[in-house]
Amino acid sequence: MSDSRYTYEEMEIARFTDLPTLAESFGHEVQARGRWHFLKEAQHIVIKNRTRYYDNYKQQWGDAITFLQDFADMSFREAMDFLLNYNGCSRDVPAQKPEIRLPKKEEKPPVPFALPEPNEDNGRVFSYLRKRGIAYQVIDAFIKSGLLYEEKEHHNCIFVGKDSAGDAVFAYKRGTYDKDGVGFKSDVDGGNKDIAFRLPCDPELDMLRVYESPVDLMSDMTMRRYIRSNCVALCCLGDGALESYLKDHPHIKAIDLCLDADKWGRKAAERMKKKFEERGYEVRDFTPPEGKDWNEYLCLKKQKSRERGDAR
Repeated sequence: MSDSRYTYEEMEIARFTDLPTLAESFGHEVQARGRWHFLKEAQHIVIKNRTRYYDNYKQQWGDAITFLQDFADMSFREAMDFLLNYNGCSRDVPAQKPEIRLPKKEEKPPVPFALPEPNEDNGRVFSYLRKRGIAYQVIDAFIKSGLLYEEKEHHNCIFVGKDSAGDAVFAYKRGTYDKDGVGFKSDVDGGNKDIAFRLPCDPELDMLRVYESPVDLMSDMTMRRYIRSNCVALCCLGDGALESYLKDHPHIKAIDLCLDADKWGRKAAERMKKKFEERGYEVRDFTPPEGKDWNEYLCLKKQKSRERGDAR
């Protein structure tokens, strides 16, 4: 369906709205698995490449426009006006934020959080992260501090999220085998996503570095050996973990956003920069000089270094 009220460019802006971020803005928990995303309370909604979704109940595809039409009872024009406002293209009359009603499965008791059983050693974790360019010293420091270990059952990397008291309240699983460039990623059930993965805070430092994933954080630590504290990995593109870190450490005045260089990372960085600058924080936005994220940049740097060594 189209409407002559809207230009082709406006239609494209609405259609290509980032669906995981949109859903999170309404309070829904989004779970990422490779190129796919799932809504925790509505697993029949499967998001592909962040801009299209498949409804297994209706057995049909949709985009952000149909998402609001189907689950917020909005008309086409209401959905368009809301999405244009959401993407920073204000209309004459801003659309009201709708209530998203997703069909839910039968409610189940909350799953208590428990860390997966550790393996006897961390050999696969070391091997996998070393292949991705992470320095041995960085991996070893994470393991010794209890922030990383190898899972016994599937040999995943387990990144442990600890709260300000040092208690494990969240864990992020990262597969040690990437098939076709896409690796397994998932949160451990029952964890506190608003803590996600963080490094302890140094009260002498009033700045905080923010990454999308623990591997990106470790990559930047490999390149900048002075990074030892005041970091959070969101394990998504929501800012709940950033909010909780700032709440736990009110002396922080500056935020360095180190999100991915792809369009989703850029949109999230723009949104967070505006939000936290309005609250009085000094916010700087950093992107890797090359590659999609900080790990890809690290790997490119190491590859160029090896090539220069071969040339000599």
